[in-house]
Amino acid sequence: MLSFRRATVFTEPHAHHRHHARPPRPPEAGRFQSFPRARWRDEFPNAHAAGLTGIEWIVDAYGEDINPIFTEQGLAELDTLKQKHQIATPGICADWFMDFPLLRCSPAELATRELFLHRLFPIVQRIGARYIVLPFVDISRIQTPAEQDLLVRVLTTAAPLAAAHNVELHLETDLAPTPFAQLLTRLPHPAIRANYDSGNSSGLGYIATEEFAAYGPRIGSIHIKDRLRHPDGTITTMPLGQGSADLPSVFTCMKHLNYTGPITLQIARGEPGEEVSWLRDQLIYIHQYWP
Repeated sequence: MLSFRRATVFTEPHAHHRHHARPPRPPEAGRFQSFPRARWRDEFPNAHAAGLTGIEWIVDAYGEDINPIFTEQGLAELDTLKQKHQIATPGICADWFMDFPLLRCSPAELATRELFLHRLFPIVQRIGARYIVLPFVDISRIQTPAEQDLLVRVLTTAAPLAAAHNVELHLETDLAPTPFAQLLTRLPHPAIRANYDSGNSSGLGYIATEEFAAYGPRIGSIHIKDRLRHPDGTITTMPLGQGSADLPSVFTCMKHLNYTGPITLQIARGEPGEEVSWLRDQLIYIHQYWP
């Protein structure tokens, strides 16, 4: 199932093996990945027209006051749109934690942010989703052993609460393969999994075979995107097959793993107004390797 990553705080577009992807529309308010405040209802017919089956729903500070998942009226409208257009919501991308990281904050701030995470569990279950992607990249990246210790404590508390709602926590980090595997070893609860992002990994110079060898069985969701790493260290998101990501190797690793989870597209955006046809073209590329 391919799916769109829904609006919130991402900086580039996304999709799922139950095929999901980024919203097929121009970025809103200059944000490449954010909750589409003005047009969130349009995401469903657009996703269906693009040939996708799901949307990885974004939860961020930018759209928090209007996101339909936070009210009963909004949830009812969401149900109607999903049923009408046959679009699922298999997971939530909690970009809210890019605005309010669980790391490098005061004890009072941490308590508030943990409560927000716990509040999401019944909502995720209510919309028929199975996982929450927790981003620990960029401003929220894990920088020190002490921060790893704190994160282990926070997630050890959260995991059984999530599991009680049939929800998994998928960690998206910029850690190298071995350190990420070591972190996951400290978090053995089955509700805690890894999110694999082909664009993040290629931008950091990681090798897919080494990553899958290190923690492949713990991967619960995958984001497919392509990035070009420049000599000066800057990174540009590219159309699939035109960046530094070794996508054929990624899909081979997925097959060897017998991966059956969600795949979310985070592809570079096409021309404004042509997002639906652009996504169809990108799906043709995907289907070369993942029919």
